[in-house]
Amino acid sequence: MRKVSVIGAGNVGSTVANELARREIAQVCLVDVVEGFAQGKALDMAQAGPILGYGALLSGDQSLDAVRESDVVVITAGARRKPGMSRAELLSINAGVVAGICRDVKKHAPAAVVIVVTNPLDVMCYVAKKSTGFPRDRVLGMAGMLDSARMAAFVAMELGISPVDVRAMVLGGHGESMVPVVDFASVNGVPIRQLLSEEKIEAIVERTRKGGGEIVSLLQTLSAFYAPGAGAARMVEAVLTGRSILVPASVWATGEYGIKDTFVGLPVIVGEGGLKKVLELDLDEAALKGLKSSADSVRAGIDALSSEG
Repeated sequence: MRKVSVIGAGNVGSTVANELARREIAQVCLVDVVEGFAQGKALDMAQAGPILGYGALLSGDQSLDAVRESDVVVITAGARRKPGMSRAELLSINAGVVAGICRDVKKHAPAAVVIVVTNPLDVMCYVAKKSTGFPRDRVLGMAGMLDSARMAAFVAMELGISPVDVRAMVLGGHGESMVPVVDFASVNGVPIRQLLSEEKIEAIVERTRKGGGEIVSLLQTLSAFYAPGAGAARMVEAVLTGRSILVPASVWATGEYGIKDTFVGLPVIVGEGGLKKVLELDLDEAALKGLKSSADSVRAGIDALSSEG
């Protein structure tokens, strides 16, 4: 049976594991440095199986040796930004965490696809690629799905309709430099510009850019986990089942949209084995300019990290 290891058994990691368990597409291994934490989460999920009707094999471990022979590794481990902590400090701390994890992934699961969720996401994807030495098709970042889902949810709320009818696409880095592409947002094929005023659309775009911060301000001591966990699980499902999906994801750019040598959210096809194709869509001038600017912001983070070590 296929195997997925989820590194970090906090709220995001446990949500990923639970979503995958319910899909029954792989055995799921949770790994966390806190003694007993991953084991307890895995046991709890296993006991939910008889109630919810799934029988996936779940396990928990404290050692990264447990990722051995994984087909997919999802990285959610890392610190979250605390009051008084600079972005540079968070970058440095999580870079060390992700690099250490990826060295073990390279050793124990050299054929795995790595999906990064740890923030700052696009720079952490660079750390993962550098530390594993894996090709671009096997290192992806889950952020575009999350940001796009947030935009779709806000459109649905504004229109008072079901969110399953809404499609949206958000490109660029995972942060306030992201680029919600309004031209690609629709409701059952109807462009949102025919349904909403420009003023309301702009408000939705701004709310999307600040979507993560809005949740943090409400939860106060926590950040989002249901939607990020669901997004990562959906990407894992595409990789394992071969049911390819067209989504925005953070990938290593090699010239697409005039961008290279950085990770940034682009429209891609994800399927068996990871990245299948990067799509070069027709973006208007403002969206293309925003995408390049966002990529420059990510590259600055990578350069800052490289200058440290």
